[in-house]
Amino acid sequence: MNYCKRYLLVSLLWLTVVSSGFSQVLFKKQVTLMGSIFEISLVDQDSVQARQHVAEVIAEIERIENLISEWRPYTQISEVNRNAGIKPVQVDREVFELTKRAIQYARNSQGAFDISIIALDKIWKFDGSMTRMPSEEAIRNSVTKVGYEHILLDSVASTIFLELPGMKIGFGSIGKGYAADRGRDIMKARGIPAGIVNASGDLSSWGSQPNGEPWKIGVNNPFKSHQMVAVLRLNEMAVATSGSYEKYAEIDGKRYSHIINPVTGYPATGLTSVTIYGPSAELANALSTSIMVLGEKEGKKLIRNFPNYRFIFITDKGKVVRDRRK
Repeated sequence: MNYCKRYLLVSLLWLTVVSSGFSQVLFKKQVTLMGSIFEISLVDQDSVQARQHVAEVIAEIERIENLISEWRPYTQISEVNRNAGIKPVQVDREVFELTKRAIQYARNSQGAFDISIIALDKIWKFDGSMTRMPSEEAIRNSVTKVGYEHILLDSVASTIFLELPGMKIGFGSIGKGYAADRGRDIMKARGIPAGIVNASGDLSSWGSQPNGEPWKIGVNNPFKSHQMVAVLRLNEMAVATSGSYEKYAEIDGKRYSHIINPVTGYPATGLTSVTIYGPSAELANALSTSIMVLGEKEGKKLIRNFPNYRFIFITDKGKVVRDRRK
């Protein structure tokens, strides 16, 4: 879905790996996967082994894409979508559990996060051509096929059923974070001491740079080109950013984000970017997306439920709001 791709491209612009002074082999490879640019960086014994290990990460990400992509017609999620309103579809346990977690993220955020948002009617335009608001009726109708409460799971049969005809689910909001986490898990199991799996700005890191320093992740200010608001020093950590800086509609002097509230059908307002960092890129993805919709006040309430995660918000007015929890 274009919404997900735009959101990830914004994240890529705002998160930059900063590293220097390497004395060991640091192997990097960029590849297009899941419709986005992945950069895989591994600290390894030599470049030959590093290439082999990077190939393993790529194979794992491709495996995941072939399970959950809503764009590829042969995937299990595509089969679930085709049978919306018709019948439950049996899926691999991995797909079932990912869907189950996504529903929990939706519950945590009172629906601000919702994997069924891909069924949203596209009534908003974010290409500069929109000069007035859609009608209230059009906005209300745009979300009639959206609603995580209509995703029914059967744990015994390992099935997913979408109650509403025309309903769809997709994992653009957490799938890349999940893939980054899986890449990290596999490399750690192989004994790779350090690396980063960067899924277009949503990344999982472990270990440290070859010089012993933590990985350094710069969080850029979208209002001030080439200026960082923070540099995160990470070892075993994940980072995700959601933002609306490059894709928005401006109507009567007010900016409307391309990130839509799945409950109301209205664009999110108040925050231009949300960066979340903590143990899992998947959960950081879900939190950053949720908080863009919830806004600063409610977003802070949500993240208090996750003490291992921290935030950096940038409001629509350019104010930087940092997490002050110890």
